[in-house]
Amino acid sequence: MTPDERLRECAKADDHVTFIALCERESSTERGDPTLRDENGAHCLHHAAAANSTTIVDYLLRNGVRWTDVDDDGDCAGQYASGHGHGALASAMMEHAVASEVALGEASMRETRGECRQNEESERYLKTPVRYDGDDKLLDEDGDAVMMSWEEPLMEAHAEALCASAGDVMNVGFGMGIIDGHIAKRTTRSHTIVEAHPDVRAHMMRAGWDEREGVRVEPGRWQDVLPRLAKEGKKYDAIFFDTYGEEYDDMRRFHALLPKLLRKGGIYSYFNGMCPDNIFFHCVYNRVAEIELGRLGFVPPKGRGMFTVHDIDTTDAKIWEGVKRRYWWGDKYFLPTCVFDGDEA
Repeated sequence: MTPDERLRECAKADDHVTFIALCERESSTERGDPTLRDENGAHCLHHAAAANSTTIVDYLLRNGVRWTDVDDDGDCAGQYASGHGHGALASAMMEHAVASEVALGEASMRETRGECRQNEESERYLKTPVRYDGDDKLLDEDGDAVMMSWEEPLMEAHAEALCASAGDVMNVGFGMGIIDGHIAKRTTRSHTIVEAHPDVRAHMMRAGWDEREGVRVEPGRWQDVLPRLAKEGKKYDAIFFDTYGEEYDDMRRFHALLPKLLRKGGIYSYFNGMCPDNIFFHCVYNRVAEIELGRLGFVPPKGRGMFTVHDIDTTDAKIWEGVKRRYWWGDKYFLPTCVFDGDEA
């Protein structure tokens, strides 16, 4: 048996003494590699989590093994722990994951001084055509869905929360205009729409959004538009974020701008599509967002948490006809709502 195979067997058997000794052998020929994957794409962190081997899991995480590593089915070690009924270990791994992502976010913001950057995927998306496929899909050049009509009940719930104050509401990312349609049905003082893609803006103009009373269309990337609005002293009572082709780090930088734009007591929400195909990752980023927004002065609405759970059913194969990749798998949607209770910047 090779050192690598012995490591896997020790992880499965919770033999942490032998496991750590093998990892720390001075000779490279005798030292095992705990990240070497088996035939299913799992490595020692997965096996130790399945065996409830807290000592080995802790050792590996402290020594830099990534909590984000997934097997061939897309499952991470935290899911191995929860799937085998080890709730305490799964919770501990969740806390480690959250702390790691918050620390990485802090480092990224320090390194770039919080500068709003555009990632390559987003830049490519804005330079390529998009098309509206009937009334139920907006597709990018590759046939991936930018937005779909099944999201409507979620958008309606978001709009209900955003328009509670009947004040000045901003939506960043028009897409199919679903949430903007629901905002328009409600009483607001003003309705601002920020949209970067030229094809989407052209669709908006054809639909007459630029001529609607009380509606202001701001063309351009939010990375350019929002700092300008803040400099102009614009303030809003509610802001919604739903862009395409961006990552969580982009949203983190968007969040950093919110104290400059929201009035005290203002509402913030976003389309919660982070890691929808992996519930462990999804929960991690829900918690990361809650922590980071809390540091910016955001609190949950009075009397409840930041997330409310909504049922959603996208199992009908017809929903995904004509779409290259299905982008939603769960039957629950964690709708985020928070209130700005900090100092306006």
